[in-house]
Amino acid sequence: MVGSKPYTLRCPSCGTRNRIPPDKAGLSARCGRCKTAFSTQILRESRPVIVTDGNYGTTVLRSPLPFLLFCWAPWCPTCGAVAPVMDAFARDARGRIRVGKLNVDQQPAVADRLQVRSVPFLFVFDNGKLVDSMPGGMNQHDLMMKMARYL
Repeated sequence: MVGSKPYTLRCPSCGTRNRIPPDKAGLSARCGRCKTAFSTQILRESRPVIVTDGNYGTTVLRSPLPFLLFCWAPWCPTCGAVAPVMDAFARDARGRIRVGKLNVDQQPAVADRLQVRSVPFLFVFDNGKLVDSMPGGMNQHDLMMKMARYL
């Protein structure tokens, strides 16, 4: 998904969407509305981020990109099969969608907050709001189709 199309990144202060040219990814930027300086390093991340009870608010809810949260458990065989799909999706959607992994056994507060009752489970957040949820796993193509509106 990385190409010549500009990225869209939300300002951490005012939430305004700012267009970032691909050649400026990873550098500092300034919000077109409030003039706050912010980093665009997140556009270069190509691996899922580990979400914990401690970083959920800043990592997921304050993400400058739409956020796909993969809830999983180590004892779940389906989660083990879906994990490589999530890793590949994180690489393919780099700079457009941020992907995170939440181990529900190790991070019970977030799992309870999201009312995760089965795994695997996917949540989509945009601008700090839960906009979609999907129980079960998906293959790469189905996940790309489901997330196409955010790419």
